[in-house]
Amino acid sequence: MLTDKFGRTINYLRLAVVDRCNLRCTYCMPENGLTWIKQKELMTDEEMLRICSVFAELGVDKIRITGGEPFVRKNIIDLIGNLSRLEGITDLSLTTNGLLTEQYIPQLKEFGVKSVNLSLDTLDEERFFKITRRKSFNTVMKTLEALLEHDIKVKVNTVVMEHQNIEDIIPLIFLTKQLPIDVRFIEEMPFNGNDGDISLKWSYPQIYKHISEHFPQIEKTADPKSSTSYNYRIHGFMGNIGIIAAYTRSFCGDCNRIRITPSGVLRSCLYEGTGINLKDEMRSGKTDEELKNSIINCIQNKSKDGWEAQKLSLTESQIHQSMATIGG
Repeated sequence: MLTDKFGRTINYLRLAVVDRCNLRCTYCMPENGLTWIKQKELMTDEEMLRICSVFAELGVDKIRITGGEPFVRKNIIDLIGNLSRLEGITDLSLTTNGLLTEQYIPQLKEFGVKSVNLSLDTLDEERFFKITRRKSFNTVMKTLEALLEHDIKVKVNTVVMEHQNIEDIIPLIFLTKQLPIDVRFIEEMPFNGNDGDISLKWSYPQIYKHISEHFPQIEKTADPKSSTSYNYRIHGFMGNIGIIAAYTRSFCGDCNRIRITPSGVLRSCLYEGTGINLKDEMRSGKTDEELKNSIINCIQNKSKDGWEAQKLSLTESQIHQSMATIGG
């Protein structure tokens, strides 16, 4: 098993398969997009499968496929299928914006994908366009419906933003009244691909206060080990509510996660500015045992929390890089 110097067991890998995305969300990237990673700098399918196999041998049993938008990657469904067959991987999930996902849902079900995180920041079509700069709201909602029809667990991820979608918090909660979904409200993070600062008004306590004022009957539920969300339910509702303190970083104490960027850099923390490039190590001829040693050394240097990681290695320019480039 992989453990860090603080005794935390690391068994969860977030694998970013591409940096590109077909939305231009205001909290993630500029309207004209980013300078994308060159194709030759991305990991190949074979490299991803190899490194995930190495992680599985080290005790990682959960993989979440992320991007950018994963389904922008060519032949992504083949990669998902191959990852699902890796020995030792018992939990395969993914995060998507839902634009290209619906057609693949039967195959995701066949591959054993039990949970999908669906990015959805509003239930208003006009606000959806303002936030994402794309007219794709109905497509996302069809994906949500299709996932539920195939009995795949849905977690809706909503970034809470001042002056953009505060009025959507309560309607999104009402989604959980008759649908067996989790709606998780996420603190806005600085990784927006811009130089603009974020509003700290909508931190975890403020989001909870806003919800509890509308739903005094809200109840705290148990948070699973290593959960990033503080979890709640409303009596009589089918689904659940979560709040993710992504910026205030109050969940780092039992963190079990590491991530690989689309270019193959292993980062032990989202707020870490550096890491080991496993893709380069594979291309230089390193053996699996040598790769394992690199991974173990990286985990041993994992920071205590996101604040320490940012202080130690994250430069001002890296603070405002896009989540798409680091696996968000």
